[in-house]
Amino acid sequence: MLKAYKYRIYPTGEQAVLLAKSFGCVRWFYNFALNLTNETYKATGKGLSRNDIINLLPSLKKEHEWLIEPPSQCLQQVALDLSSAFLNFFEKRAKYPSFKKKGQKQSIRFPQGIKLDSDFLVLPKLGKVYCKVSRLPEGKLKSVTVSLTSSGEYYAACLYDDGKDKPVASSDGKAVGVDMGINHYAITSDGTKHGNPKYYRKYEIKLTQKHKQLSRKQKGSNNRNKARIKVARVHNKITRCREDFLHKLSRKLVDENQVIVVENLAVKNMVRNSKLAKSISDAGWGQFCTMLKYKAESEGKIYIEVDRFFPSSKTCSNCLHPVDNLSLDIRSWQCPKCQTRHDRDINAAMNIRDEGLRILAGGHLATASGQRVRPSKGTAFRGNAG
Repeated sequence: MLKAYKYRIYPTGEQAVLLAKSFGCVRWFYNFALNLTNETYKATGKGLSRNDIINLLPSLKKEHEWLIEPPSQCLQQVALDLSSAFLNFFEKRAKYPSFKKKGQKQSIRFPQGIKLDSDFLVLPKLGKVYCKVSRLPEGKLKSVTVSLTSSGEYYAACLYDDGKDKPVASSDGKAVGVDMGINHYAITSDGTKHGNPKYYRKYEIKLTQKHKQLSRKQKGSNNRNKARIKVARVHNKITRCREDFLHKLSRKLVDENQVIVVENLAVKNMVRNSKLAKSISDAGWGQFCTMLKYKAESEGKIYIEVDRFFPSSKTCSNCLHPVDNLSLDIRSWQCPKCQTRHDRDINAAMNIRDEGLRILAGGHLATASGQRVRPSKGTAFRGNAG
């Protein structure tokens, strides 16, 4: 299996200069290839293949001598990145490829001539770069992607192949349903509620102050660039805090359960709500589900997504009786049929778990932990999603 490990690196002054040149050359070639692809498509109706882009390099290096300075492999990787960007666009996984900008995150990839040895990372033309290694991975090093954040920090993502096969998924074990929320970040079907740290709200005042300082600086000045870095550092702090929380929570859920069921939320549509948009964006539900998925698959566990229109909140988890209306301000309700008192979020998590187990059973009536996972004959779900 392929696994990536991310480390903080500290290049010297000379190495930082060479990295800056490499970032600039790769960015220029990417934008050049993207623009040429667009123009070729307008003229002929066809784009450029990966080999077509790579074949542009010899003539461009003669025309622009500064393209010789970075490792040649980094420039060749541009063709792979651009092809992947177009593939993701055509398969509707991403937007149309856009041009790279200098002020944004910069990155280059080294596919060969690389080695991670103790506290140093060996890279072509750069030599040994000090690397803060928390743990030394096992397996073969396939590639290294060096990135520079907007706040001026360098990172190296090392891709390793451990030589092991992907474990076979098994459903034998505990199943859990996870309902996502704002007041509580995640509510599980066993009744556990995990708090929402709301890191953006925590640093919002500080971020506003840094933005005000940035707005007062003259465009193009060194002071404005310093103020921009301060803003980027606050954003970076929020991002790292959120990722740390999501990694720990997703690891806990994967370690304790064999089958994990979540809702397939349409976050892009949900952020159109002007009152909840900031809180929804701060939650990072999509990133959390991605972490759950790859961690579960790497350990032979099962990750299932339930349709977003499944009425998890409006259905009684005890007798499967659906209710017509259930506004967001109602946090607990009583089933009119069996008189069971429900916590809205825990009830939704239980229904999500049961629906996931029904899907796992192939749509047939199945049981798990002694509970039915499909409504009895004559009972139908109705109403909108919870």
